[in-house]
Amino acid sequence: MGKGDLCCSTPTVDQRRKRKSCRTKQETEKMTEEIKPHHPADTNGDGKVTKAEEAMYLEFKRKELEDADAMRDAQRNMTWFALFGLLLYPFAVVLASLAGMEEAMKTLGSMAPTYFVAVAGIVAAFFTSQAMSKK
Repeated sequence: MGKGDLCCSTPTVDQRRKRKSCRTKQETEKMTEEIKPHHPADTNGDGKVTKAEEAMYLEFKRKELEDADAMRDAQRNMTWFALFGLLLYPFAVVLASLAGMEEAMKTLGSMAPTYFVAVAGIVAAFFTSQAMSKK
């Protein structure tokens, strides 16, 4: 029995990983117990979820859902605001022209390309994120 005979000697951890067939049933069960996942509500890791741990976990999940909902609402509101600004911007240029504010009209006209690209990016990012989250 030499060093290379893995099945007849006590294998090291590295040897066990290399050759799974050498594992006994008891070794496999022990490894399964070590890997056994725990419930996320089990904060102290004792394998049991108490009423206090469950209540805390449920409260955390509820807050998490509320925060995600608030974030989606805020993003939606910002996108609508940006869209309305995008649509109303040309009217601001026309109103400045009608009011005889030539300097304001020139300034608004020179800002238009940058403004439209920026707002279009905001709107596109929102719709892209919504489409990706549904997949």
